[in-house]
Amino acid sequence: MRGFRAEPFPCLIAGRGCSLTVKEALTSGEAAIRPPKSSRPGADVTGAICAAVACIPAGWVATYVQIAGMAGLPGRSRLVGHVLRHLDPAVKIPWHRVVNAKGEVSYAVSRNGSDAVQRTLLEQEGVIFDDRGRIDLSRWRWPASLM
Repeated sequence: MRGFRAEPFPCLIAGRGCSLTVKEALTSGEAAIRPPKSSRPGADVTGAICAAVACIPAGWVATYVQIAGMAGLPGRSRLVGHVLRHLDPAVKIPWHRVVNAKGEVSYAVSRNGSDAVQRTLLEQEGVIFDDRGRIDLSRWRWPASLM
């Protein structure tokens, strides 16, 4: 688990600024997430990514790069995508709020249509896409000052 940090990272849950450890974010009733329990290697990394994603407020987006940094995994944005793509559907985290660095939903055949669902969920939260299917990250990206 190269680069993993368990120290607190800033988080916004239920409209309040707070600083949580990964463990606190995962066990917070407000975060409403329960990552898959596993004794396999990488469970802590999965938990850190889930905790970071759970902090993104409705109506905002974050990039895979931002989430990797928040989870203490700088440079591991593809790992964030892999973890989110393989989450159990019962896990209650706002996976749809994570987009690529161009402000686009990352389309892939392996997502079995969830890319269209992602766009719909974001639009329901008030996020606006332009004619090219992109989100203006200068307007909708979750401010770095909150991270």
